[in-house]
Amino acid sequence: MDLMQVIDQIGREKGIEKGILIEAVGAAILSASRKSLPPAQAALDLRVDFDGKSGQFMLYAVKKVVETASNPKVEISLEDALKISPGAQIGDETKSPVPVPAQSFGRIAAQTAKQVIIQRVREAERDSVYQTFKEKEGELVHGVVQRVIKGNAILNIGKAEAILPVREQLPREEFRVGDRIRAYILDVKKTSKGSQIVVSRTHPGFLKRLFELEVPEIYEGVVEVRAAAREAGERAKIAVLSKDSNVDPVGACVGYRGARVQAIVRELQGEKIDIIPWREDSAAFVKAALAPAEVQQVAADTEARTLKVVVADDQLSLAIGRRGQNARLAAKLVGWKVDIRSTSELQREAEAALSGLMAPEVKPEAAAPLDEGAAVQQLTALPGVGEKLAARLVAAGFGSLAALADASPETLREVEGIGPKSAEKILLAARDALGQAGAADGAQGVPAEAAAAAGGAAKESE
Repeated sequence: MDLMQVIDQIGREKGIEKGILIEAVGAAILSASRKSLPPAQAALDLRVDFDGKSGQFMLYAVKKVVETASNPKVEISLEDALKISPGAQIGDETKSPVPVPAQSFGRIAAQTAKQVIIQRVREAERDSVYQTFKEKEGELVHGVVQRVIKGNAILNIGKAEAILPVREQLPREEFRVGDRIRAYILDVKKTSKGSQIVVSRTHPGFLKRLFELEVPEIYEGVVEVRAAAREAGERAKIAVLSKDSNVDPVGACVGYRGARVQAIVRELQGEKIDIIPWREDSAAFVKAALAPAEVQQVAADTEARTLKVVVADDQLSLAIGRRGQNARLAAKLVGWKVDIRSTSELQREAEAALSGLMAPEVKPEAAAPLDEGAAVQQLTALPGVGEKLAARLVAAGFGSLAALADASPETLREVEGIGPKSAEKILLAARDALGQAGAADGAQGVPAEAAAAAGGAAKESE
């Protein structure tokens, strides 16, 4: 087997371009030649050229053409250069073949050549692996678990290894050596030891790719997944759009008797998936995104990119969801902030404004909604409500005494750490505190004349 056949075979096995291997062999020949040639020749400017027709490597001594050569090892006079090449000019380079029979390579020279080839091939192989997987970022990959280190799964994905960190795994997910899994290529980096490939099973892109596999209409481009939001292992929402009026995008993703979506649910360890039709209008889109809750009204604040949503009292807990999950996913899906209010809450605010409970001298910023820290502090004033519980109540959408007082015991029991008895106590405390605050505000807003008249009337009634 000649040298070119060996190069072709290695290129096929390692997935390395032929040109890179030819360059590696040339570098090896040059390195071995410097160790085998006499010192006078080894000090020359040596280069190796490859002849594609004959498949041979040739060693040359290169010299620069000058008027008068001061360093014969790297320079040649114009007079001598014209003897070699009649058209030579000052500044050109001349090449003189240096015969080096392969038999003249000693053991050290041959070992050096071998190490150079191995090193170049290894570097080329690393670059090939990096380029291959860098182009596959955002795609699915199949892997076999080789080992598990501190919860991180190391996968064999063909020509490389990938790491599935604990943070990118689904909750309660455990892997054993030999398990076959699918994952999403999240990031590919080049390091001194090779390529570092990080994969994920929690990224929204993983959900999109699974739908591409299970739904032919998405793979063919008839149906498009426009947005996806996940809380891995618990719940997800995707928005789909059909480019064909005869194809129902939601029905295509659900499949016959839910077969398609159920296959994805099983892959995601029971994660619930809401499939929503995409809408260009943000107000219409958020109505669909908050399903199964029914939305009465939506007002869009384009400058603040906020959607103010109004729902019926009995739909508030459904719209917010357990620990605020439904509202968070809807906001991620739409890409806007979502502010959900109940009709009774809006009605109370309107009545307060009309009855003059909000004093004229109050500055606008004093009536602004409480931020999260202030809301937590306000709720901790209630008996039996600590900071952690207050933070959970705010996260669930109960960011004020009014919102809390308007809740039902069933809604409060959905918040972690609240049972039936504590729900009743918190509701009573919130309503008492709200009533006291209203009474105090009302007393402050009554004029002196009205108070005196009220006092006189009270005495007459006695």
